[in-house]
Amino acid sequence: MSPKTKQYGLTAIKVVLTLAFAAAGIAKLAGVDMMVQIFGAIGLGQWFRYLTGSIEIIGVVLLWVNGTQFIGAGLLLCTMIGALVAHTFVLGLGSAPPAVVLGVLAAVLVFTYRKQNPVAGF
Repeated sequence: MSPKTKQYGLTAIKVVLTLAFAAAGIAKLAGVDMMVQIFGAIGLGQWFRYLTGSIEIIGVVLLWVNGTQFIGAGLLLCTMIGALVAHTFVLGLGSAPPAVVLGVLAAVLVFTYRKQNPVAGF
């Protein structure tokens, strides 16, 4: 794969993640009724909705700042792991596929930007 093709692919993944997570994060922070109900069903309290929405917005911003893409993608991947846990044990697996897809896309970016890892540098 040529470097230009790889860059286009990474940009496309970042755009998809940005659109999905920005919309979800804003909905959580704005208190959209569906989000309030989902986090009520999860049972961790509404503070967790605010935390998750904030992490999603921060993750999206970090995807676009040079040198922080690894951290941004890692934050988004962690939120999708949490979403999959919630779907598995509380919400039901019927609505889990988007979390799987977004998690895989975030994992691709984590792997791609792994050299930015400030701890391990692997």
